[in-house]
Amino acid sequence: MAKGNYSAVSEFILLGLTDNPELQAVFFGVFLVIYVASVTGNLGLIVLIRISPQLHTPMYFFLSHLAFVDFSFTSSVTPNTLGNFLCEVQSITFYACAVQVCCFITFVVCEQYLLSVMAYDRYVAICNPLLYVILMPKNLCNRIVASTYVYGCIVGLVQTVATFHLSFCGSNRINHFYCDDVPLVALACSDTQVKELLLLTIAGFNTLCSLLIVIISYGFILFAILRIRSAEGRQKAFSTCASHLTSITMFYGTVIFMYLLPKSSHSLNTDKFASVFYVVVIPMLNPLIYSLRNQEVKNALKKALEKAYKTLKILKLRK
Repeated sequence: MAKGNYSAVSEFILLGLTDNPELQAVFFGVFLVIYVASVTGNLGLIVLIRISPQLHTPMYFFLSHLAFVDFSFTSSVTPNTLGNFLCEVQSITFYACAVQVCCFITFVVCEQYLLSVMAYDRYVAICNPLLYVILMPKNLCNRIVASTYVYGCIVGLVQTVATFHLSFCGSNRINHFYCDDVPLVALACSDTQVKELLLLTIAGFNTLCSLLIVIISYGFILFAILRIRSAEGRQKAFSTCASHLTSITMFYGTVIFMYLLPKSSHSLNTDKFASVFYVVVIPMLNPLIYSLRNQEVKNALKKALEKAYKTLKILKLRK
């Protein structure tokens, strides 16, 4: 990072979603409820997968890491946003902003590739069910997840260094409710062409590569499902993919809108409100989608609750 940057700008002012005090109080309540639901849902899903032997399969292993990434993703932004709703001046220090940008990018990249890995996992399970255990062993799954985290961290660090290497010597007011690459680059008073090219190239590469894996995997899945003769078999195969396809549609739709469409087609204000869905709402919806649309998860939850109830009953009798 350029040494002159932090001597010129030591903090940034986040303009937030609104400057209306009444609306800020409303947003605080809404964000708090969504964040609590998101933390409860994602951490609860991780615990449920850990304690339920019937969920110890590659599909749910990847799902537990998706839940962890969703939790980390929203936690890198939402707590600071909640605090800012209660402050007159919504500020963030230079280094805290850099950390937030790095965490945000890291977890976005991790989510992209976890979703693509989950699509490949469904392809193997549906198209090669007899070889599923051989093709998706535990050590391979561990290596895939570890590679995803390492690559996400590398991308996050590269993008963050490129952003904060720019000179910020003018306005320090970010038109957003968290530190994001695009509005930060708009504040820079040095040449941003290299950074903009890097942002477009890396974001485009990661989005298109991960999305291509998803499309190819589901292309093979579709052909396999259409070959199933019984309607019940086709419905069962579709149901195992429905929740994953819903998550993919929501996530990639927002990513493409925010980072890959021409900026002339939408403004920073539009991006700001799209980010609410992307950063706050989707991490809350994912555990709901995977639990409400998945019979195995519902059965595991039912067994876990029954076991907890019996344990509490035994403890009460002992007293």
